[in-house]
Amino acid sequence: MGRDTGPKCRQCRREGEKLFIKGERCYSRSCPINRRNNPPGERSRRRRPRRSQYYIHLREKQKVRRMYRVRERQFRRYVEAAKRRKGVTGEALLTLLERRLDNTLYRGGFASSRDQARQLIVHGHFELNGRSTDRPSILLREGDTISVKEGRRSKVQAVLEANADREIPTWLERSADAMKLQLLAQPRPDEVVHNVATNLIVEYYSR
Repeated sequence: MGRDTGPKCRQCRREGEKLFIKGERCYSRSCPINRRNNPPGERSRRRRPRRSQYYIHLREKQKVRRMYRVRERQFRRYVEAAKRRKGVTGEALLTLLERRLDNTLYRGGFASSRDQARQLIVHGHFELNGRSTDRPSILLREGDTISVKEGRRSKVQAVLEANADREIPTWLERSADAMKLQLLAQPRPDEVVHNVATNLIVEYYSR
């Protein structure tokens, strides 16, 4: 899968809110969206785009896709999988995205951003249920345990200390001393830190 190598702060400005793509910088005063909360572009301050229904649906879809750092084809597959599940499609979609291994590490404080979590996974720092893994997109199940490899703990320790104050969702249990993270239950959509209108995303793909 291709990598997103473009300016990340421009993506937050395009969506009009923080997507927490750049880790610690998003929490600091140097975050560009605190200084320039307008869409990128030379004439963005004067230009007022017509907010059609398609525009509203598209922006919501792009916001969530960029937030979870997935490409369009993969995001579409998540939507199709959510439609096949029982219950509300939008909630099922958020549950699938939250169960990704890279997102789980980010939510558990083992990474400052989802991009950093992806990098740590690909470089082989973690084990899933005692077995090495390098796939950030793995969907976790209840009872799965993520742990840092013995020889890689020093590399992850600094990240854990920097995120020690991060609030952990109720569906996760973190043991900072043992450097382990366990999925206790299915992720709860109401604990997503961003304001997401999943019904707009489902409607976008139902056109």
